[in-house]
Amino acid sequence: MKRMRIIALPLTLTWLVGCSTPEERAYEAQEDVHRERLELVEEYKACLKDAGDDQQKAESCDQYLKAAEALK
Repeated sequence: MKRMRIIALPLTLTWLVGCSTPEERAYEAQEDVHRERLELVEEYKACLKDAGDDQQKAESCDQYLKAAEALK
């Protein structure tokens, strides 16, 4: 009986994953991109806050903004 459960569980999971449509996967991928952009913008804001009036540190924060824009 245990052997049957060991075999049935992966088969069931594989079947469920295989049922998702390409549209659902594309939507989930797009959501991941949006989440990543939001995280990069938040990191950019935090970096600017930490930089304060230091222009060089503020310029180094631009990497976050550029990365967020690249994800458009």
